[in-house]
Amino acid sequence: MKRPGPLPAARPQRPRREPERAQPEAAAGQTGAGDDELVGGGVSGFQRFSAKPAAPADPVVEPDRVPEPDDAPRGLLRFSRRRAERDDAPDAADEATSGRDEAEQAEGDDPVRWSDVWRAGRARRKALRSEARRFTARTRKRRWYWLGSLGAVLALVIGTLAAAYSPLFAVRDIQVVGAQSLDAADIADALSGEVGSPMPLVDHSAIREALLEFPLIETYQVESHPPHQLVVRIVERTPVGAIKSKAGYTIVDAAGVALSTQKGKPDDQPVISVAGGTGTDAFVAIGQVLRSLPESLKEQVTKVTATTSQDVTLVLGDDAAEVVWGSADESAMKALVLSRVMDARPIDETSVYDVSSPTAVVVR
Repeated sequence: MKRPGPLPAARPQRPRREPERAQPEAAAGQTGAGDDELVGGGVSGFQRFSAKPAAPADPVVEPDRVPEPDDAPRGLLRFSRRRAERDDAPDAADEATSGRDEAEQAEGDDPVRWSDVWRAGRARRKALRSEARRFTARTRKRRWYWLGSLGAVLALVIGTLAAAYSPLFAVRDIQVVGAQSLDAADIADALSGEVGSPMPLVDHSAIREALLEFPLIETYQVESHPPHQLVVRIVERTPVGAIKSKAGYTIVDAAGVALSTQKGKPDDQPVISVAGGTGTDAFVAIGQVLRSLPESLKEQVTKVTATTSQDVTLVLGDDAAEVVWGSADESAMKALVLSRVMDARPIDETSVYDVSSPTAVVVR
């Protein structure tokens, strides 16, 4: 496969000369000679004036005609010569183009190889990639900013998780808060199995099983205080009275949970007598009434009885003064009214306080 050779360069054309025209000087000379002949012998002033040749007329230069030396001014002649020399001289660009075309023609004689095609394709692809990189530089820079920010956040999260699950944040101290009747040290010893565990890996099921051994605990809450402290906040059950059974007297709370059992009658708890046991509505009403009593009034209650949730009755002190409470509704209002009535009518002067209707109290 050979490349075609270049076409020969066109030579510049020289300006075409026009045929010579009649000169006005000849006519003027002939006219002057005729005048001399008319005058005759002597040369007068008129003859000298007529014999003087007329001034040459301005030459008419055509666009493609170079003036002749006889009828053109000197400056125009010099310009014409220089232009002719410039047109005759070969152009440097034409020579360079001609030389390049000859070189390409010489190279075109050799067949095109696959390596040349491959190099040309590679150069073209390289140029395209360079242009693409130049036009997408801003987008790539923005992408790198986003990737860097995302990488920093991921590194922070991974580092935090690795540190949290490592021994650096292991439990080394267990603190029990809220224990009154119970011993906080005993509860901490029961939870000692969690010592050494990382904070996120604390077994809450194991903590729940350990706290079930303490019936006085009503609710609890576990708090993690990094780096090494575990806080357990407990709420103890509040006993409301004692129920007589075959084993003795069992102290229970308002939910009927047995807290402890003893043979003798407790001095600081009233005895509860309810039909049907702790799972009835009557016992629920008794528990609500006893929890609503202020501490000063609750200390005077020695016995509580109820057959239904509407006939709760309290017995105050050793004098056996009764308080007809009725239902557990408005228990806070009833407790306030009873305290005021007892201040006006002491127990030793009264046998019955009926506060089942707190707006109409009956004292007998």
